[in-house]
Amino acid sequence: MTHKKDRIFLGSVLSLALLAAAATNVSAEPGVLNDRIVFGQSAALDGPAKALGQGMREGILAAFAEANHAGGVGGRLLDLISYDDGYEPTRAIDQTAKLINDDQVFALIGGVGTPTSRAAQPIATDAGVPYIGPFTGAGFLRSSNLTNVVNVRGSYDQETEAWIKHLTEDLKFDRIAILYQKDSFGKAGLSGVKKAMKRRGMSLVAKGTYKRNTTEVDAAFQKIRRSNPQAIVTVGAYKPIAAFIKQARDAGMESVFINISFVGSKALAQELGAMGDGVVITQVVPFPWDTSLPMVARYQRAMKATNPKSEFGFVSLEGYMVGRLTLMALQRIQGEPTRAKLLKAFSSTGPFDLGGVTLTFGPGDNQGMDRVFMTVIKPDGTFRAVNALDELG
Repeated sequence: MTHKKDRIFLGSVLSLALLAAAATNVSAEPGVLNDRIVFGQSAALDGPAKALGQGMREGILAAFAEANHAGGVGGRLLDLISYDDGYEPTRAIDQTAKLINDDQVFALIGGVGTPTSRAAQPIATDAGVPYIGPFTGAGFLRSSNLTNVVNVRGSYDQETEAWIKHLTEDLKFDRIAILYQKDSFGKAGLSGVKKAMKRRGMSLVAKGTYKRNTTEVDAAFQKIRRSNPQAIVTVGAYKPIAAFIKQARDAGMESVFINISFVGSKALAQELGAMGDGVVITQVVPFPWDTSLPMVARYQRAMKATNPKSEFGFVSLEGYMVGRLTLMALQRIQGEPTRAKLLKAFSSTGPFDLGGVTLTFGPGDNQGMDRVFMTVIKPDGTFRAVNALDELG
C-alpha cells in the first residue's frame, strides 16, 4: 500500500466529476469548502505497525461519520485523506508536505509514532497547520511553545512512572530490565523509566534494543536474559515485542512483562496467542468495553454504524476520541472556520466533556488527559482492567 491515497468522503457518494467541481469552490482558508472540511492523516497503514495507523483511522472515521450523519458542522461534512508513511520518518515528511501543499488540508489529525511525529510536526508548525491527536506520548510534543499541537493522551513519562510505581510498590520488585526500539520513541520511554527509577534510588539491571520495523530481538533477548530480571518493561510496536515475549516464554523465563500503550494492545494479544496470558499493558484511554461510560457506548455505536464487522479496541477508541474532540472544537467556532479559530477553540473555550471523560486544555497546556490505566491480557486474548499488579494472580 506504499504511497496509496485513501480518500474517504462520508455521508454521500460523489463522482470524480463532482469532487473536482467541489474542489474548485474553495474558501480563503485551506481545506474549507462550501460542503466539507478536509483533514489529512499520515500514518502507518501497512507494514509491521499497520494496526496502529489503521486503528486510529478507523476511530476517526467513525467519529466523522457520526458527525456527518447529524449534518456535519455548519452544513459542512468532515472529510479525511489518509496516506501511508510506513512508520518511517522520511516518508512522513513527504506525506505531510503533500497533504499540506497539494491537498491543502485544513488540519492534520491522527498521526502515529514518535519518530514520524518528530519529522512531521515541524512542517505543520512552520505552515501554521493544526497537528491534532498524534498517537504518541513523546515529551517534545507537550512543549508549551507548540501552540499548533493538540495532544489527547497522557505522556510516556506518565506511563513509565506508573510502571515503576506498581512494580516496586505492588510486587516489591527491584530487578527491572528494559527492551526498547532503537530510535527517538524507544529513547523517550527509556528516559522516562530511568527518571522513575532514579526517584527511587534504583537503576536498570539490563537494557536491550531492536531496530524499528524489524523483529530482530535475539541479541536483546540474550543480553536481558543474563540479568535474570523480575520484570521486563518494553517500549516498542507489537510484532517485535511479541517476538521477544515468545522467545522469553519458550526459554522458561517467568518475568512480568509490561508494555507501553503504543504497542497496540489487540494486535499484541493476537500475535502472542496463549503466550499473552498475564502480559500487562498500560493504557491512556478508558476500557473500550466499559459501556457504563457514555463516551464508550457512543464509540461502540459509531463503530458498528460505520462498519458492522468492526472490533472494539484501545487504538480505535483513541482515534474516536480525537475525532470527537475535533468535532466539538469546530462546533465552538464563531463564524467561518479558520485554523487560528480552531486552535483557539481548543485552548480557550473550557473543558471538553466527551461523555464521562473530560479533556482540559489551556495556555501552555496542550495535553487534554493525564490518566494512565492498567490492563492485562487474559488467556483467551481479551483484556481485563486492573488497579494494581498484585491482582495478576
